[in-house]
Amino acid sequence: MKKPNIYDVAKKTGVSSATVSKVLNNKGNISDQTKSKIFEAVEEINYYPHAMASALRGNKTHTIGLLIPDIGNAFFAELARSVEDTGHEHHFNVVMCNTDNQPHKEEKYLQWLNQKRLDGLIFGTGFSNSTSLAKMLEAKMPVAMAVRFNSSIEADAVLVDDFLGGYQATRHLLELGHQNIIFLLDTLKNPSSLGRIEGAKKAFSETNVAWSNHLIIENNWSAREAEQSLTHAFRTQPELTAAFALNDYLAVGSLEAAMQSGREVPRDFSVVGFDDTFISRLREPHLTTVAQPIGTIGKTITEKVIARINGEESSVKKTLLKPELRVRESTGHVFS
Repeated sequence: MKKPNIYDVAKKTGVSSATVSKVLNNKGNISDQTKSKIFEAVEEINYYPHAMASALRGNKTHTIGLLIPDIGNAFFAELARSVEDTGHEHHFNVVMCNTDNQPHKEEKYLQWLNQKRLDGLIFGTGFSNSTSLAKMLEAKMPVAMAVRFNSSIEADAVLVDDFLGGYQATRHLLELGHQNIIFLLDTLKNPSSLGRIEGAKKAFSETNVAWSNHLIIENNWSAREAEQSLTHAFRTQPELTAAFALNDYLAVGSLEAAMQSGREVPRDFSVVGFDDTFISRLREPHLTTVAQPIGTIGKTITEKVIARINGEESSVKKTLLKPELRVRESTGHVFS
């Protein structure tokens, strides 16, 4: 069977092969109706030009790279889905890589992605100042940051106000009478986590509660590690009445630790998470959490990259979105 070619697409749609080429390479002033007709024909006859050959001719590959720490984390899974769906709407493929927060994996993926001649790259993870990234920036590849921000590079960014989110969660617990609060997080080297802790400090200050009452435990990367950290903290500081876990996975581990220690949530112990992913409603009690607009983050950052690929953007822009506290059943007044 003959492999479909550009002339087959032209014949099926009733336009010239030059018009098909312009649409596939995002050039020229072609109507949306014609574009839709051509893309439908491309899918129907299964015509896909060789991406590398197209790139070598200086054309687009219609491919965007996405680096995230861990697809197993519900937040990044939902973010990746939003990026992929938005890319598909604009006829771009998305190549996703998990870095596991490991610099050597990040560098390896950047080298590989650079060889694939991407049109653009989205960082959903923290990153080091790598040689491969420097090469991409030198080549004027559109690069954007979602959730995480690095001031050392000039790139578009879509962020959530972590300071406000940390403030909202902590203020909620303090207003319920909690003063002995444990904070469970990955690392303060993560700008998002640091911002949330700074917001928590403001809440303590405004309510005249001594910051010395708090306990911060880092190096929690999974629900299991959060469960172990809180279980140990219960032994050394039994006066703890609440936990602010800086993502929903850590909050689920906190709920488990409270249950295993014989504490009833929220009567004896309260838990707040961060993200409002699907896991916040999977178990009882449903989790009080700070909601990030994950779908909006993914859609906005992808559209920014595509606009820059198409030459529609000039100045670098940082978009800051607001989080929202969702109060459910895992928080309550201090029981006396």
